[in-house]
Amino acid sequence: MATSTHTEVPSEHGKGAFPPFDPTTFPSQLVWLVLTFAILYALMAKVALPRLGGIIDDRQNRISGDIAEAGKLKAESEAAVAAYEKALAEARARAQVIAAETRDKQAAEAETTRKALEDQLSAKLAEAEKTIASTKQKAMAEVRGIATDAAKTIVERLIGKAPADAAVASAVDSALKS
Repeated sequence: MATSTHTEVPSEHGKGAFPPFDPTTFPSQLVWLVLTFAILYALMAKVALPRLGGIIDDRQNRISGDIAEAGKLKAESEAAVAAYEKALAEARARAQVIAAETRDKQAAEAETTRKALEDQLSAKLAEAEKTIASTKQKAMAEVRGIATDAAKTIVERLIGKAPADAAVASAVDSALKS
């Protein structure tokens, strides 16, 4: 069995210093820093930033187009609302005209019917008055006869003897006149 021992090789880096802080490597570090910065700057300026700018421009164009479309649709909807309100106002006006015409027509029909009924009632009333007058005349004519008969009967019962018809008739006539 062979035993091996580990031995360290002394180097310049082995002085315990962190290599980025080693002053002897500063010039090479600065060269790499400038080279990396220039490459990253070129990549950003030529590739990433134009893509981002294009995306931002596309997005702004899309937003502007959407706003313009929304404005157009708003104008169309306002025009549609105005047309609807105009049509509604016209319909209300027509409805009022139709209602007024119908009301006037019905009032005229009612007036015509009322006049016809009044004429019929007036004719029936006149006929009834004629009937009443003729009935009254008949009754008055019969009243004289009835009164004469009644007076004759009453006098006969009171005095026991029937009076003369001419005397009873003249007494009833004088009583009816007063």
